[in-house]
Amino acid sequence: MPERQPSRPVPAQAFSPSPSLPASAGTVLAFDYGERRTGVAVGDARLRTAHPLPAIAAAGVARMAAIAKLVDEWQPERLVVGLPLGADGGAHRLAQKVARFAHELEARFRLPVAQVDERYTSAEAESRVREAFGARRAAQASRARKLDSYAAQLILQQYFDEPAA
Repeated sequence: MPERQPSRPVPAQAFSPSPSLPASAGTVLAFDYGERRTGVAVGDARLRTAHPLPAIAAAGVARMAAIAKLVDEWQPERLVVGLPLGADGGAHRLAQKVARFAHELEARFRLPVAQVDERYTSAEAESRVREAFGARRAAQASRARKLDSYAAQLILQQYFDEPAA
């Protein structure tokens, strides 16, 4: 059997970030705010890819402490928060809470925070989770825990896909 060559790192100039993103764009954390649980995703702005992380099952001070651990671990250059809008584009009942959450993130971590229209992300996340895990009753608890973070992943991917990102 021939010996495998070790893979060589790809030079940084091989990645071509979008002209709208600065060359230093890097890690981004995204949040799908919920009153009981907050979905979390992490992504790379250069590659424009997003991946779900475990949801934060806490509120208030405990939620911020969990986010502080994530910020410390991932060292993001910016944060993204899903802005809940109704089907008609009007503000959702959680819109004010989400705006306060985004402001608190910006003030506490001194990072830029973008808000992204999250309409239909929960429905899309539910569809993807159902497809991935099936509709079996045993998987329902697992789906519920993953749903918020899949929604955060979709929010972050939408942020990357928007021309002004």
